[in-house]
Amino acid sequence: MLQVTQNLAPDEHAPDSQLTGSEARELAHQCVDAVSTVLWGNRKAVRMVIATVLARGHALLEDVPGVGKTTLARAVARVLGSSFARIQFTADMLPSDVLGIQVLDSELGDFHFKPGPIMHQLVLADEVNRASPKTQSAMLEAMAEGAVTIDDRTYQLPKPFGVLATQNPVEHHGAYPLPESQLDRFMSSLSVGYPGDEAERALLKEPTKPLSTLSELEPVLTTPQLLAIQARVAEVEISDVVADYLLAIINSTRNHPDIVLGCSPRGTQAFACMVRAWAFMDGRAFVIPDDVKALANAILAHRMVVGGVNAGVNRHLAGAAIDEIVSQVPVPR
Repeated sequence: MLQVTQNLAPDEHAPDSQLTGSEARELAHQCVDAVSTVLWGNRKAVRMVIATVLARGHALLEDVPGVGKTTLARAVARVLGSSFARIQFTADMLPSDVLGIQVLDSELGDFHFKPGPIMHQLVLADEVNRASPKTQSAMLEAMAEGAVTIDDRTYQLPKPFGVLATQNPVEHHGAYPLPESQLDRFMSSLSVGYPGDEAERALLKEPTKPLSTLSELEPVLTTPQLLAIQARVAEVEISDVVADYLLAIINSTRNHPDIVLGCSPRGTQAFACMVRAWAFMDGRAFVIPDDVKALANAILAHRMVVGGVNAGVNRHLAGAAIDEIVSQVPVPR
C-alpha cells in the first residue's frame, strides 16, 4: 500500500550557528534556573528533564498525583520557547484525539487533515497511563520517528519534537500499565518526589506563588538556539574506555538472574545520548564514568522487566537491580 509523506509543520528554523559552546551551556543552566523557580526544592529533576530534551529524547515523570509533574512540564515548555500542547489522557480517548482526523470539506468535496495536539514541538501527555492501550500506541510512531500516519499519509512533526509524559502509579484506580515497547521509547524516567520540609513550608505560606511564577516565565531559548544546543550535545565525545564501561553495564542487565528483559539496543543509544547531555551541562566536551553511574537508574530501570511481579513492584526491583549492577561493574581508571 502506497504511503504519502507530507511535512505538515515545515522546518522553518535552522540551528543558530553563531552560538558558542560557553553561551550554549550558560543558556542551558539558565533554563534549569528558571524552571527551578516554579518547582521548588527539586533541581535534580529539573536538570534531568532539560538534559533529556537537549539529548533529543522523551521523559517519563512517574509519581503520585499532586507533586508538580504537570507544572514541571509546563515550565520546561515555556523556558525552551517551544510550541506546546497538553493532552489529558482519559479512558474514553481515541487515537484520533491525539493524532488528528481527516475532515470532509463539503464545499470542495474532499477531505483535509485537521491536526491533533501531537503536532507541536513539546507535548505534555498528562496521565498517559489512564488511556487505553490502543490510544497509548498512537504515540509510538510519533515518539520513535517524529511522524504520524493517518489514512496512508505520513505527516512529519515539527523540529525539535519531544514528549513529556506523566504517569500515576499503576495501583491507582483507572490506570493501565504502559507496554514495554512504549516505555522503551522514553529516554529517561524519573520521580519528582515530595518536596523537602523547607520547600513545602514555603508552599504553605505562598500556595499560589509557583503558578503565578509559571505564568510570568519568559522563554530562555529560541528554536534555533535549542537546535544548536542539541547539535553541540551530540558532538560530546565518548571515549572507547567509557563506551566499554557503558556497554558492560548494558550487558549485565541482559545476564542478571533477576531481570527477564534487559536493555535493548534502543536503550543503549538513549543512554549514550543522555550521558552526552549530562557531560555538556557539566561543562565538559567528553563523558566520564561518573556520568554513566549518575544516569544508569534513570535510563535503564523503566526498561527492565523483573519476572513474576506486578508493574509497581517491578520498577522498585528493577531499580535495585540496576544499582547492584553499577556497584559491581568495575569503573575504569
